[in-house]
Amino acid sequence: MSEWSKQDRFNALLSGERADRHIVSGWRHFIDKEQNDEDLAATTISFTKKYDWDWVKINPRATYLAEAWGNQYDFTDYQTVFPRQKTTVVPVADNLWDLEVKKATQTASLQEHLEAVRKIRQGLPDTPLIQTVFSPLTVLLFIVGRSAYVTKTVFGIEQPVTLDSLFKEHRAAAHHALHAISLTLADYVQELQKAGSDGLFYAVTGTAHPGLFDEAMFDELSRPYDSIVLEAASYGKNILHTCGAHAQPEKFNDYRIDGISWDTIAEGNPGLEANLKATKVGGIDHGLFAVNDIGQIRKQAKEALTLMKDQPFILSPNCAIPLNVTDEALEQLKRSIFE
Repeated sequence: MSEWSKQDRFNALLSGERADRHIVSGWRHFIDKEQNDEDLAATTISFTKKYDWDWVKINPRATYLAEAWGNQYDFTDYQTVFPRQKTTVVPVADNLWDLEVKKATQTASLQEHLEAVRKIRQGLPDTPLIQTVFSPLTVLLFIVGRSAYVTKTVFGIEQPVTLDSLFKEHRAAAHHALHAISLTLADYVQELQKAGSDGLFYAVTGTAHPGLFDEAMFDELSRPYDSIVLEAASYGKNILHTCGAHAQPEKFNDYRIDGISWDTIAEGNPGLEANLKATKVGGIDHGLFAVNDIGQIRKQAKEALTLMKDQPFILSPNCAIPLNVTDEALEQLKRSIFE
């Protein structure tokens, strides 16, 4: 191919093929610009153009999928990237039966983000973009006010329903809820294609951590519902993100995904040498962007690109870039691909 476009590189690398070069992107929350589609789209477009990213992971507010079933949040009060949760539609496990399948085009928070994708596509017609979608298990945990991470609590909900109540004492109701969520997300990701998304950034957040769910529970509560959503997204290129420590990226080798993102330096996680089938995405400690460690960003990028020089690879931070990132750090990230 004589002239590689951004789409050409993105598609080739996520098809397991080589391109003329590796590609790079970074993503972060803009918590003052994520409450409506106009602001989210405008900020995403300007952030992408400023650093000329090779592709875009759209970064919606963390709660947008849980909002689809009626959860309410205080967007004037954030703890890191999470607005304070004011209500849950599942205060007790019996309410799991109340969760119903939603149509994306008739659900306010999903309509809003479909419109944001349309606007971003219009503003970035030639740049690959993928929308962030959480797994049904993650969405359910957000709905009830439980953390999808083993070490964190949800901001605003003091005494959420227990995991035992959700998944042992009310197991059938939990499966009903997960099924309703997965069918809703499947409908949403089909609408995302029409809006202009090239696939998904599919986040199972921290649910692969064995301290949250053992292997049998994860296989029961996540795997079948992940398959429903990813099957609906098979039109595009899908990158799965397994977050935090003990993220077990190998667990997803049989998933219908094209790329895999994980924290290569977190406790219990393999590095880029991991035996994974999907194209690897990452390589740089996202924490370095909070302390503006330009030297280490350059060093880790060079090491990752050297290690992966003969394989399809996408350079990025290992997770979302912290809110206090500097322009200098982001400029170094972009420059690293050419150094």
